Amino acid sequence: MSPADLDLSRYLKPGDRIVFGQACGEPTTLVEALIAQGAGIGNLSAFIATSFSGLFVPENASAFRLSSMGAIGALRSMTKAGALDVIPVHVSQVGPLIAAGVLPCDVAMIQVSPADADGNHSCGLISDYVRAAVDKARVVIAEVNDQVPYSHGELIPGSAIDVKVQVSRAPVEVAAAKIGETDEAIARHCAGYIGDGSVIQTGVGAVPDAILRLLHDRKDLGVHSGMLGDGLVDLFEAGVITNARKEIDRGVTINGALIGTKRLYDFADKNPAIRMTPTSYTHDAAVLGQLSRLVTINSALEVDLTGQVNAEQSGAAYMGGTGGQVDFVRAGARSPGGAALMVLASTAKGGTLSKIVPSLAGPVTTARTEVDVIVTEYGAAELKGQTLAERTKRLIAIAHPDFREELDRAAHQIQTRGF
Repeated sequence: MSPADLDLSRYLKPGDRIVFGQACGEPTTLVEALIAQGAGIGNLSAFIATSFSGLFVPENASAFRLSSMGAIGALRSMTKAGALDVIPVHVSQVGPLIAAGVLPCDVAMIQVSPADADGNHSCGLISDYVRAAVDKARVVIAEVNDQVPYSHGELIPGSAIDVKVQVSRAPVEVAAAKIGETDEAIARHCAGYIGDGSVIQTGVGAVPDAILRLLHDRKDLGVHSGMLGDGLVDLFEAGVITNARKEIDRGVTINGALIGTKRLYDFADKNPAIRMTPTSYTHDAAVLGQLSRLVTINSALEVDLTGQVNAEQSGAAYMGGTGGQVDFVRAGARSPGGAALMVLASTAKGGTLSKIVPSLAGPVTTARTEVDVIVTEYGAAELKGQTLAERTKRLIAIAHPDFREELDRAAHQIQTRGF
């Protein structure tokens, strides 16, 4: 059917819980329909892990109650307005929670590519928990978008879809972030951990893109990641990424989400070198444990003097989320020849606030027992296996110089008593 013919009251009941495909796989036509029609159905709630569309704004909150695993992407305005319920959950657990009914899914709203000759739709730009939602939902409504790439990997049979809405519109895009001097300095420290044959996991943003720019002299890099951005296309085209040395999935990049622009989407279309898989594969400890030289790159809002990481909340402002950070930090830190890099600028708010702190202003996202390497523009602090006293010294050394004396005073007790 066409979007104009979609009457959600024929398929949704008051009180239904909806799960959306996320990130650039967000079914924007279906989201717009729910915003327009949801209040008339009543008592609806919905879950989306991340959103970059800008459609979820406080003004639309009366149509349904929204929950998420964090304020990632364009969801910060919702948290500021108290219109978003945050569920602290690793992205790898979203699918299992849906399957178990802990995260209810009466209706799945997803975006897929047009069907292949066998009647199967590719997940297109997002795989992660999509199939779990489809398998659990009473009703599956799919936005079939002829501008979504047909990506290899997980497929959705046409028979699993109850309602197909045919659209032709550009999917959500996330433009590359502007790379600054601080990003470049952080990237230089990170690049030293990535050698020939390394397998990388990274997100999207200025620092990841800056790191990727420094890897063009590497050979046979592999990729096993929860998401891919435009920055990786250059490395593919330059022959740097071959996946030739991976112990598993040799020759294939494993990924759960394509987050970028049309350039990335066109590159992924019908490309057998990229395989879209659910989080039960991208983030699975047993799978990741088979990879040597795995270097994982994640970000933080702040790190305390013992190595605890907060990637979620700054005071009263919820700004991030748990995502897949812990799964990949554990994997990179334990991988033979690998590393788990946690990156952040040394300061915030125009240099007036240190992001290396005596104590966190928000929750612990990654425990100090998991942390491996913390990287700022001033260097890399290798914390794995180090005493608490030694950690304070290494972290102060990569803090901004303006704050080191203050941090030294705060660390004195730990350094004298050992904890």
